[in-house]
Amino acid sequence: MSGTDGSALEVLATGPMTTVQDAGRFGHAALGVGRSGAADPDSYALANRLLANPPGAAALEVTLGGLRVRAHGTVTVTVTGARVPVRVDGGGAAANEVLHLPDGAELTLGAPERGLRSYLGVRGGVDVPPVLGSRSTDVLAGLGPEVPVAGDVLPVGPAPAAFPNLDHAPVGPVGGDRVELRVELGPREDWFTERARTALLSGDYEVTPRSDRVGARLAGPALERAREGELPSEGMVAGSLQVPPDGEPVLFLADHPVTGGYPVIAVVCSADLPRAAQARPGTRIRFVL
Repeated sequence: MSGTDGSALEVLATGPMTTVQDAGRFGHAALGVGRSGAADPDSYALANRLLANPPGAAALEVTLGGLRVRAHGTVTVTVTGARVPVRVDGGGAAANEVLHLPDGAELTLGAPERGLRSYLGVRGGVDVPPVLGSRSTDVLAGLGPEVPVAGDVLPVGPAPAAFPNLDHAPVGPVGGDRVELRVELGPREDWFTERARTALLSGDYEVTPRSDRVGARLAGPALERAREGELPSEGMVAGSLQVPPDGEPVLFLADHPVTGGYPVIAVVCSADLPRAAQARPGTRIRFVL
């Protein structure tokens, strides 16, 4: 299957994890369906701006590099987010730059030195069928396009009427060994001792390898509860710091569940969620009020 002008991207290799993502799936929380969408919405949005795409055009979210695709027809792309080595037919190319791939050209993304998620945007968007109004793959709910595998041919949508008005975006490095995230306490801070609140805001937490698009599992000071028992399930949002019985928090990301029964001690400010999404295993996180 290919786009209306015959253009498409053939997947040759996916790396550790590649999914189709757009701005997300809105208005279905009452049905138990979360928003999903690009984990780092800033880098995703930059890809569409560089290509003069509409804001909701779908892209490929690539975790820790390793993606390799072949152009069918002439395809215009860009790579944003975690800075990866970019090669076109073996030659070097730049990230955050508009790249024109001729028919048959192969694009390869290496592994990033820092950060976690990169975005391969394509002019016209990845034109797979939407599910509930979105082309995002929700790995928790199992909704949206199938996770691409080698051999898949992803259609490219028709090019928008607008043309890119710059060919390169001067963007600083994404990710790092240490990340500071702003939080607001609550809604269940009263379930925790004063010592737990102090520990949350003074200790370092490390992102563990058990993290994914659902959430970042953190290792660090255990957060002691002030009361026993469990909550009835209640609504969850991206950025929630939910604390299971072992006391080590989970930072919910794009594919988080819409409800949960463990108490939430604090919520990361939405403006800082792109940085949270780029925190790879081993990254040290400090929470500030």
